[in-house]
Amino acid sequence: MLTHNQILFNGRIQKVKKNRATNLKNQPQIKGVVLRVRIQTPKKPNSARRPVCKVALTNKRTILAHIPGAGHNLRKHSQVLIAGVGCKDLPGINYTCVRGVYDFSGMLSKSNRRSVYGTKLPDKLKKKLRRKFRQI
Repeated sequence: MLTHNQILFNGRIQKVKKNRATNLKNQPQIKGVVLRVRIQTPKKPNSARRPVCKVALTNKRTILAHIPGAGHNLRKHSQVLIAGVGCKDLPGINYTCVRGVYDFSGMLSKSNRRSVYGTKLPDKLKKKLRRKFRQI
């Protein structure tokens, strides 16, 4: 606990939020090329097989990135967009591949959270939306 004089003369020190995605260099996303695709197991309470890829970024750094969703089409030399999100139960992996951009295809059968999985709006819903917002 600070005394009155310490607060008066020094002020309170604000906590600085740590940026875990340091290789992005203050960019929201960055392009990269896949070097290797492999599978990793998560930390203690969870058990699964999470797909991970080693990516060479355009700023000449190599990172490990998580591949979200079920199934993927990533191979060696395919281009991906990397965002600084990561996977909570994979230690040391602070980046995620963005689906539906460059060579990384979106998931086909997704109706909810489509922006996360790179799925386009189905044609049936497009027709309904057009009808709903039609000018009279």
